[in-house]
Amino acid sequence: MLDLFRRPRRELAPGVVHVPGWLDETEQHALVEAARGWAAEGPGARRAELPNGGRMTVSAVCLGWHWIPYRYSATRDDQDGSPVTPFPDWLAELGARAVADAYQDPDVGYRPDVALVNFYRGDARLGMHADREELAPDPVVSLSLGAGCVFRVGNTENRGWPYTDLQLESGDLVVFGRENRLVHHGVPRLLPDLPVPPIGTADGERINLTLRVSGLNGREAR
Repeated sequence: MLDLFRRPRRELAPGVVHVPGWLDETEQHALVEAARGWAAEGPGARRAELPNGGRMTVSAVCLGWHWIPYRYSATRDDQDGSPVTPFPDWLAELGARAVADAYQDPDVGYRPDVALVNFYRGDARLGMHADREELAPDPVVSLSLGAGCVFRVGNTENRGWPYTDLQLESGDLVVFGRENRLVHHGVPRLLPDLPVPPIGTADGERINLTLRVSGLNGREAR
């Protein structure tokens, strides 16, 4: 009977796909443990400083390339200058499987080399933005762990209307690419009252992994 109430796969716009419950509990727990380990390395996660002097409310640690608003570097330039944590092969394989499943195309050929691991707590949120720092047109993969949230998917022209609000829960996958690769998106609020499986997150904590293809191919970051 429970199968009757499963949330269906949904294409919000061309190239923007939501796959509810894509990660099982074992996979979610493993990703939470990995995220904790990455955040404990070197200078750890930080709230990035924006060009206007403000700070993001989301804490993040990067893999493969270090993201600084709005560029990539091989070193943690806004922290202690140490090399960024390498991007693991197993995470690239997970990203490839995510895109293949979302687009229902086993030959899509996706190989991410950047991950932003974001930690949301309390009133943390993420304003509407488009991921424009990459030199490659490949899709972006978003994996949700822990507390639910409202995920806002907008348009490619501006940060405002029209947009669609989507409820994301632990284990959900979102992929955006193709003609909507540069779609504006954000997280206006968390939904801490939604049930969360026992995967190791704290009460009210959301962890999000965003996988991308930098297109840098070993060259110096911009």
